Amino acid sequence: MTTMTPEGPGTVHRAVLPAVMLSLATVVSAVASLNTAVPSIARDTRAGLTELAWIIDAYALVFAALLLLGGAIGDRYGRRRALAAGLVVFGAGSAAAALSSDPGWLIAMRGVLGVGAALVMPATLSTITSTFPPGQRTRAVGAWAGVAGASGIFGLLASGSLLEVWSWRSVFWMNVVLAVIALVTTLAVVPESAEPDAPKLDLTGAAITVAGLGIGVYSIIEAPTRGWGSARTLLGLAAALLVLAGFVLWELRRRDPLLDPRLFRIRAFSAGTLTITLQFFAFFGFVFIVLQYLQLVKGDSALVGALSLLPMALTMMPFARGAAPRLAARLGPRRVITAGLLLVGVAMLIFSLLDRDSTYWLLLAGLIPFGAGMGLAMTPATASITDALPPDKQGVGSAMNDLARELGGALGIAVLGSILQSSYRANLDLDGVPGPAAEQARTSLATAMRLGPQVAEQARTAFSDGVQAAFLTASGALVVAAVIVAALYRTSRADAAESIAEPADQADKLNPLPGGSTGGRGEIRYTRQV
Repeated sequence: MTTMTPEGPGTVHRAVLPAVMLSLATVVSAVASLNTAVPSIARDTRAGLTELAWIIDAYALVFAALLLLGGAIGDRYGRRRALAAGLVVFGAGSAAAALSSDPGWLIAMRGVLGVGAALVMPATLSTITSTFPPGQRTRAVGAWAGVAGASGIFGLLASGSLLEVWSWRSVFWMNVVLAVIALVTTLAVVPESAEPDAPKLDLTGAAITVAGLGIGVYSIIEAPTRGWGSARTLLGLAAALLVLAGFVLWELRRRDPLLDPRLFRIRAFSAGTLTITLQFFAFFGFVFIVLQYLQLVKGDSALVGALSLLPMALTMMPFARGAAPRLAARLGPRRVITAGLLLVGVAMLIFSLLDRDSTYWLLLAGLIPFGAGMGLAMTPATASITDALPPDKQGVGSAMNDLARELGGALGIAVLGSILQSSYRANLDLDGVPGPAAEQARTSLATAMRLGPQVAEQARTAFSDGVQAAFLTASGALVVAAVIVAALYRTSRADAAESIAEPADQADKLNPLPGGSTGGRGEIRYTRQV
């Protein structure tokens, strides 16, 4: 049961939607906005590639790990309260980061920003679905999806513009300004809504998630300096897998789990989740790497680097809003999603040809299929996640879509950034360079460029080698994902065909989750409690 304090019977203040959209844009734009400032941060703070990866990834990692818990807190204690608290945490963390020049402190404050974002993002969508009447809800949700998709590009362009006239600290001050405006409008016009009967918070499950993902990402990011085959790296990855396996066992025992692992027995749900995860794995990993390449290797400014990526966004939007829904209705989601993933894989293959002498035309040749593939796969994949669940589970579907996006981004930055660093360190020829200077050059390209023209030229070449290795790995991962997704949809349809022919009592036995029976289109439907 939802409780609200609206302005009047059946009315919604016309400023509620803009207020919610501003809150959403504030936290989503921060995922990508700092990427334009990476070279500046490296020069000013002398942060190495490992520390730079942590500065960017700490936000996405904490955001992803706490997203489900943040949604549950808003549902139980009030979405308006969650929005306000999240914006306060986000703004305070941004201000603290802007006043620091220490890489370790920046990493910690980016994690604080992630805590705030995890409270804000799920509360924005829940506020819309609980506040707006059915006649207005569809358009409001559509606006929410549009802002969620466009905010990343807005963040890149806004931060690139600020860096033309100010330092990287301006990106954090931009966060503060946006958070303050969003907080004021939230308190002024957003009504309170909550679910008094919401399940008890699964704090243990949330803690296990944070620990498992944190250990795994730490091991991946630190692998280039510790060694991919070192005991520390291997033990860390093994420990992460054990902790996450413990999370699955814990959630299976709970009556009201944070995330029911049995959902993944629904193959359309699994296929959609895998698609979103791999898409944003590629997207955020690409943005993290290519903006460094454009600024440090090619010598572009932050704004030019951000503008260089616009063709990808301009291609993505019409494919996501127009072509993808029509093609999915005509050909089915399997073919459209598979084609989208393969197009992104082809784009990554093209990006793997970039070197220090490449022209913008080669980058553009990859940006077009990248945007088209993202647009084709994203819409039907999101629909697969939500359509696979009944109306009373749509909150779970929405949260899973957000979680897949943020988790994919965190892993993309960690994995592709680590491959870049490993290749950079391995291919950097520093014969004749004194030991201390050579070690500084290995930490990052920005540092190497301070050590004279000869070292800078060698570092640019080694960095280009790392770019090629990272994007080639991403291309292979996307091709593998496309094959798995195609197989999941094929078996999903086969299972649906078999279940339709089963008697009702047998169909109940096939259900992967309590309370459901199988339905058409390869999806599991819930109709009654078993």
